[in-house]
Amino acid sequence: MALLTSGCDWVVMSPSGDIAVQQRDLVLIATGLMLLIIVPVIAMTLFFAFRYRQSNKAAKYEPNWDHSVGLELLIWGVPLLIIIALGALTWTSTHLLDPYRPLGRIKPDTPTLANNVPVGNLVDKQQAGNGPNGAGKPLEVQVVALDWKWLFIYPEYGIATVNELAAPVDRPIRFQMTSSSVMNAFYIPALAGMIYTMPGMQTTLNAVINKPGNYEGFSSNYSGAGFSGMRFRFHGVSDAGFAAWVNQVKQREGGLNRASYLQLEKPSEKVPVRYYNAVEPKIFTAIVEQCVQPGKVCMSQMMHGGKSGGTRMPAWQCRASMAARAHKRHPSASRAR
Repeated sequence: MALLTSGCDWVVMSPSGDIAVQQRDLVLIATGLMLLIIVPVIAMTLFFAFRYRQSNKAAKYEPNWDHSVGLELLIWGVPLLIIIALGALTWTSTHLLDPYRPLGRIKPDTPTLANNVPVGNLVDKQQAGNGPNGAGKPLEVQVVALDWKWLFIYPEYGIATVNELAAPVDRPIRFQMTSSSVMNAFYIPALAGMIYTMPGMQTTLNAVINKPGNYEGFSSNYSGAGFSGMRFRFHGVSDAGFAAWVNQVKQREGGLNRASYLQLEKPSEKVPVRYYNAVEPKIFTAIVEQCVQPGKVCMSQMMHGGKSGGTRMPAWQCRASMAARAHKRHPSASRAR
């Protein structure tokens, strides 16, 4: 058993981000509550099988016995109490760990930031802090799942990277995520749970990393031939280390604009890390609205045109068009779905 488990990565049970820690605790508590029923039932099954075996002549034989009030209360009452406890725990945790919900704390013993701003009050990024690197507001990171690589845009710093992500320790991070073609899933086990990314839509994840380190991130939803190589590194660094990393990216040549994005969007596998020292404004919005290509109408404009009396593509036709485009790019993924 020790040999078989020696190759396991226990990062989910030993995470470095507070959200992942709370999710781990939820799993452990729920498992413990369920074991309160499972262990006694298994033990009693083995005991009854041994106690009332055919060869045991000392066991009391009562063929006409069929009811016991105390036993019925035990059999139904204890599981009912555990189900109520699990339901209450799941209900509260579902709301407290909602990925769209601003962080209520940085870590268990630190409910406020360095500048004494309560974390739960950080509803939007207008609440700028006085700490280093804007520690009083979330770090905005825009994530795009491409084929088969990850694009990270830092609008606050005007930079972008491919397959590499960095964030300061103990600073809230707000991820805004989308996909270029097919549905994918963004997952950093040490940071927080898995969040789906979908074309034409934007999802959100609020998280924080509490320990410096080099962590693995990957796609946890099959998306075609290059899925297995769709991995990236997430660096949890100090404020000074993050500032140095940003300066390193800014010193590289080449910016991210619509033309370079369209080249990057083309399917490719096992793509090395890339840096962009500048980012075209509102390119992430164009990616979400599926209108990066020159002359293509954005989704919001199509909806606005319909409301103002113009023409627009019907919803069923839009979905069929997106499905056909996804099937053309990834027929294997479409069949699997």
